[in-house]
Amino acid sequence: MKVTRIYTDTNGDSRFEDIEILLFDRGEIGRLSENIGVKSLQFRTVPPDYDYDFHHAPQRQYIVLLDGGVEIETSLGEVRQFQTGEVLLVEDTTGKGHRTKNLEKKERTSIFIHLA
Repeated sequence: MKVTRIYTDTNGDSRFEDIEILLFDRGEIGRLSENIGVKSLQFRTVPPDYDYDFHHAPQRQYIVLLDGGVEIETSLGEVRQFQTGEVLLVEDTTGKGHRTKNLEKKERTSIFIHLA
């Protein structure tokens, strides 16, 4: 399973990295990853005109996009777009951060899964 990681490098810049979460065949119930320890979970909606200037993540967390896409720009100017159903691992809790804005002028819903 592909996940995009956003992290801070040694110069304090945010960067993207594509990572793969390994899934293992568990027979009739499908393919599962290993367990990942989590601390809490939040649901979130943002308004249609959401455009949040440069910031860092408040904690290490997965973000699952439930509906609506998002554009994220790193501090180095790299821009990627993510669509409904994609998963992000956000770990840039220090440094220059990233910028986030809605792709469409509609309310967007996501889940934050805070890591232990």
